[in-house]
Amino acid sequence: MLRDTIKTETVTAMKAKDKERTAALRLISAKIKDRDIEMRGKDVPDDDAMVIDVLQKMAKQRRESIQMYEDGGRTELAAQEKQELAVIEEFLPQQMSEAETKAKIEEIKAELGAEGMKDMGRVMGELKKRHGTELDMGRASGWVKESLS
Repeated sequence: MLRDTIKTETVTAMKAKDKERTAALRLISAKIKDRDIEMRGKDVPDDDAMVIDVLQKMAKQRRESIQMYEDGGRTELAAQEKQELAVIEEFLPQQMSEAETKAKIEEIKAELGAEGMKDMGRVMGELKKRHGTELDMGRASGWVKESLS
């Protein structure tokens, strides 16, 4: 399980006295624990999928922060965010390429008989259900819109 891998890596980083990596791993663990608290009493179908969702959100936040820090000339803060992003990305599954994603969109569109923008929700829902952990839904949304228009 991904959660166990993160715990093991945290212990390894602590033993190696790698402060930056330990801090990033602790941030990840804290976010996962926050999500656990949010999900109390609710049915959580797949723990790894939940952990991947948390990691994807963290990665997206880091990318946005890096861009803002670089635009603001705060290179030292951007460097710290880049380092955290590198640790987060170690635990994310390999992301699908643009071509692979567009092929999956076309496949789902054909299966559902989707023809126009009115079907975007159905296509996005099915895409997320099948491949949510392997792609950036923000970018995929644009491609679905492009495909349906």
